[in-house]
Amino acid sequence: MRQGRSRQQSVARTVDLEIESIGARGDGIGRVDGRPVYVPLSQVGDRLRVRLEAPRGDGIAGHILDVLAPGRGRISAPCPHFGECGGCALQHIDDVHYAAWKIAQVQSALQRRGFSEPPLKPLVRIAPGTRRRTALTAERADRSIRVGFHARASHRVVDATGCLVLAPSLMALLPPLRAALPAVLAAGERVDIMATDVDAGIDLVLSGRRGLDLAQREVLAALARESHLARITWLSRDAPDPIAAHRPARATFGGVAVDLPPGTFLQPTAAGEVALVAAVTEALGRCAQVGDLYAGCGTFTFPLARTARVHAVEGDGAAVAALTAATHRADLTQSVTAAQRDLARDPLTADELAPFEGVVFDPPRAGAKAQAEMLARSTVGTVVAVSCDPATFARDARILVDGGYRLVSVTPVDQFIWSPHVELVAVFTR
Repeated sequence: MRQGRSRQQSVARTVDLEIESIGARGDGIGRVDGRPVYVPLSQVGDRLRVRLEAPRGDGIAGHILDVLAPGRGRISAPCPHFGECGGCALQHIDDVHYAAWKIAQVQSALQRRGFSEPPLKPLVRIAPGTRRRTALTAERADRSIRVGFHARASHRVVDATGCLVLAPSLMALLPPLRAALPAVLAAGERVDIMATDVDAGIDLVLSGRRGLDLAQREVLAALARESHLARITWLSRDAPDPIAAHRPARATFGGVAVDLPPGTFLQPTAAGEVALVAAVTEALGRCAQVGDLYAGCGTFTFPLARTARVHAVEGDGAAVAALTAATHRADLTQSVTAAQRDLARDPLTADELAPFEGVVFDPPRAGAKAQAEMLARSTVGTVVAVSCDPATFARDARILVDGGYRLVSVTPVDQFIWSPHVELVAVFTR
């Protein structure tokens, strides 16, 4: 215990330093006594007075006390919540430096895995104010309701009066949510919110720790009616409780309408989805047999099915059911098949991959190490990787290339504007 206090006391001091780079989490990095200091909201070239705080990884967390001299490209953030809200990390950097940093995230991740000159294409830019899917938190404090994002490095809720990232339809939902939730939440109670703007309106999922009584259900049903929501669902103990469904919560992929399970994954922006689908279909357009791994509800399945027979594999049973139902409604059973399978634990083997001329895989942030290892042993001619994490993508890319593939192109896509995250599409061929 004494050692813990001594270590903390040795860190808590004030220093002047210069920011040398920006790390993968969007924090500036300087050095004190040879140790990295991670400073949120800083820019390369900033000379700062910083309070050293708790140890963080191999270094120390720092907090800006004063900007002694700004680095090139530092600007005033356009959002009044910036710095307090944890949703954005990079609004204080001008557009040129910001875009260069996003590209560098992908480039440096690949270089660390031995790709000295990765074949990077230009960054695909997605405009602010177009995010159609967001995770929020609502909290009741006395009689007031806060609805917004967590504060930086905190569970405290920042009440969002405006957001430059979200689509106007999602922003318009915040006032009626604040008005409705006092009748639903007890003092001090929180609820997680997933709001998705789908084809017929907003699909709203509220996740709480308990069930609802009749009066609370009526309040939420009125919210759905008056705010013209497509659907509202209460989720408690992982069991969905449908409150109101005025219209099907659908998304259209490749001209096929899919009824989405509550809270299911959807690309965060429509423009980003268009860019990803275009890159995937261009790479696999000449393949007659395609495997769509980590297929979700069919984002790539149905566009690919216009020219190929597609086998979709996904671990989530509800997503597979939605994809299958849409296949039958669209009379595409000769072109599309689907199976539920946990590809992280049970990847398709080289023999199972043999019928496919092309494969696309779009895993969660952890990547697809096990499946990449099987692809590396396969005879699949073209593999397309879609990723939201450059580091795990670079690991999987190394596996594929070591297995005989050639990395043809990498297209970064900035769907998560002003955040540290960057998405990408990469093409590999044998």
